[in-house]
Amino acid sequence: MGSADLKQTLCNLNGKNEQVLIGFDTSDDAGVFRLSDDLAIVQTLDFITPVVDDPYIYGQIAAANSLSDVFAMGAEVKTALNIVGFDKKNLSKDALGEILRGGFEKIKECGGALLGGHTIESPEMYYGLSVTGTIHPNDVIRNNSAKVGDVLVLTKPLGMGVLTTAIKRDLTDISVIKECAKIMASLNYLPSKIMKKYRINSCTDITGFGLLGHAFECINEEISFSLSCNDIPLVKEAITFAKDGVIPGGTKKNMKFCEDKVLYLKNLEEYYKALLCDAQTSGGLLISMNKDDAKEYIKELEELSFGYAKIIGEVIPRSSSPIIIC
Repeated sequence: MGSADLKQTLCNLNGKNEQVLIGFDTSDDAGVFRLSDDLAIVQTLDFITPVVDDPYIYGQIAAANSLSDVFAMGAEVKTALNIVGFDKKNLSKDALGEILRGGFEKIKECGGALLGGHTIESPEMYYGLSVTGTIHPNDVIRNNSAKVGDVLVLTKPLGMGVLTTAIKRDLTDISVIKECAKIMASLNYLPSKIMKKYRINSCTDITGFGLLGHAFECINEEISFSLSCNDIPLVKEAITFAKDGVIPGGTKKNMKFCEDKVLYLKNLEEYYKALLCDAQTSGGLLISMNKDDAKEYIKELEELSFGYAKIIGEVIPRSSSPIIIC
């Protein structure tokens, strides 16, 4: 569901509770509930349909995607529950076992515990997790608290939506599939853990609304984001497919949503605008941080980010548009 439709759907729900520090009335990545003065739980839920054919790798990617919202809030994963819609007509029980094994490995990788889950029969396969993390109430990292003068760091490249669409259409070779899987299955766990050593003002993860859609959710009335199109990391094969019109439906919806929210100072091709709005699966973190810390942080991430982590822009005083592409 697109960002605008989602807001409209939730607008009549009243989630007010004095212990709810962050609920669904904002665009934050997860909900936060205070248990005591020094402990809060962070909760999120997500699931996806298969993006690759290998069931084990699909399980890894789906779990990484679900876990990411906890990391974006600066929290630690504690427990997870499997959420499964099983397509038994097209998949074997062995395949389901591999999906769950892949997810289990990712939960263990970040120190979490799998407590169980729920499975139903479904005409389309889907898998994901309900995740609970913990954090001190004063340490929660919001997505809309960037400060003027911060730089913006992106820890993974864009293009996963285009590439997974190409995979589904059998347009890619095995090397591209492996590269995509490697990026999507990598957890935001260590990038999140490392960033807390530095002066961080806000963080979000880039998923279904694309870079520009999620960036818009991070902007408050006092700031704009200025993004440098030459510095945004892209998987090169995604550029080729986007030029050929391999654009997923979710990306097209994101482009429509962002039309009146972005000022392009360069005359960019439509395929490039599509990549900036590309609906990601298990995308990277978008972090607003002190500019003097950013280079050192990126250096620490060199291997974890496969060399893709980059400074892609800066936070500026509110301009004529929420997002400016230069």
